[in-house]
Amino acid sequence: MGGFFGTVQKHDVVTDLFYGTDYHSHLGTKRGGMATYSSEKGFNRSIHSLENSYFRTKFEPTLSRFSGCAGIGIISDNDSQPIVVNSRVGKFAIVTVAKIANMEELESSLLKEGVHFAELSSGKTNPTELIATIIAGGEDITDGIRRVHERVKGSVSMLLLTTDGIIAARDKWGRTPIVIGAKEDGYAAVSETAALPNLGFCEVRNLGPGEVVKITAEGMEELIPARKEMQVCSFLWVYYGFPVSSYENRNVEEVRFNSGYLMGKKDDTDIDCVCGIPDSGVGMALGYAEGKGVPYHRAVAKYTPTWPRSFTPGRQELRNLVAKMKLIPNRAMLDGHKVAFCDDSIVRGTQLKDNVEMLYEYGAKEVHIRIACPPLIYGCPFIGFTSSKSDMELITRRIIQELEGDADKDLDLYAKTDTPQYHAMVQKIADKFGIDSLRFSTLEDLIEAIGLPKCKVCTHCFDGSSCF
Repeated sequence: MGGFFGTVQKHDVVTDLFYGTDYHSHLGTKRGGMATYSSEKGFNRSIHSLENSYFRTKFEPTLSRFSGCAGIGIISDNDSQPIVVNSRVGKFAIVTVAKIANMEELESSLLKEGVHFAELSSGKTNPTELIATIIAGGEDITDGIRRVHERVKGSVSMLLLTTDGIIAARDKWGRTPIVIGAKEDGYAAVSETAALPNLGFCEVRNLGPGEVVKITAEGMEELIPARKEMQVCSFLWVYYGFPVSSYENRNVEEVRFNSGYLMGKKDDTDIDCVCGIPDSGVGMALGYAEGKGVPYHRAVAKYTPTWPRSFTPGRQELRNLVAKMKLIPNRAMLDGHKVAFCDDSIVRGTQLKDNVEMLYEYGAKEVHIRIACPPLIYGCPFIGFTSSKSDMELITRRIIQELEGDADKDLDLYAKTDTPQYHAMVQKIADKFGIDSLRFSTLEDLIEAIGLPKCKVCTHCFDGSSCF
């Protein structure tokens, strides 16, 4: 996926930019970048690979190169960013959190218009450069961003560092967030509100869908007003978000707790205790334990944050290794117990297979898996939250293929809770991994836990709903 941090203040911002960007490291593992602007030195940009190290390790030795009262930074799982552009609409650096569904169509159209692309990523056009090119074709930057909103299918939120401030532009449908923070001498625009408090910022407000604002050290100016329609990604709360972060004023940990509580209240399974699979399953497990009235035990612990999130490596064998190595079971808390294990989701089944084998091996009498969201039936065309190349990498679609001989048959019925097809799919997954029971949160409970109207939340990966 990715996340960005931008700040403009009355004094040098390099330290805040460094730490603020680093607070988005849980959102990506491939590329990190920063850019600053000062009237004396102009734009300064640096990009590093994060695949074999961490953001702090790569950028700390070269921080002295940066200076200025404004800057933007990015942690990305995709293209190299920021891009620095000199165009007819002015000089700017740009970072994006984006997935462009019609990338080839836009690329072909722009090439026919006579533009060229120089910042290739893995031999392909860099999506951030493509977005910058569309902006540069506008009458001014605001018009260029409006053109991006009109032409791009998928999602794109962005920060532009200009010679007189930062322009923050949220995705047209609000699929990914931008939150504004303020302190006495300036402002910040962030993907994750977890980046704000330790740097002295107070959360001011969320940008609305399609809203564009210009930020200076003195204040904010609205360039494009927010749209009424919103489709913010529900998976932000299920998986991506850091526990203390909030989107649309809904805290991540609170949503996870509520989701678990609602499931626990309804679950009549006989268990001794509940455990969360670290990190994103813990909040749900605490809520489940309270809702069901059973103790929470830390039967599995994550060794260190040095193991990346298991969705990020591109090779399946490496994903399997990561899923296995980052979690360590505690035999003393498992032996002879009937345990419910709460996790955020099941995508490929990478973690589930190794986790279940490990739990029984270390003495668990019964293993019951509880998932914080509904089954993932559809690949996401809007946000790059896995490295999956095909819907067939989803365990649900492989199970449907086994049951129907056609991975695309009756998807609406498999996505609907309590249909015979739904129950057959869930039971098949449970049987496949040898677990005593498997239950997913219902879509209705997830929406209730988030606390926003269903029409404002994107649930495409669960039910196939779409805005285009």
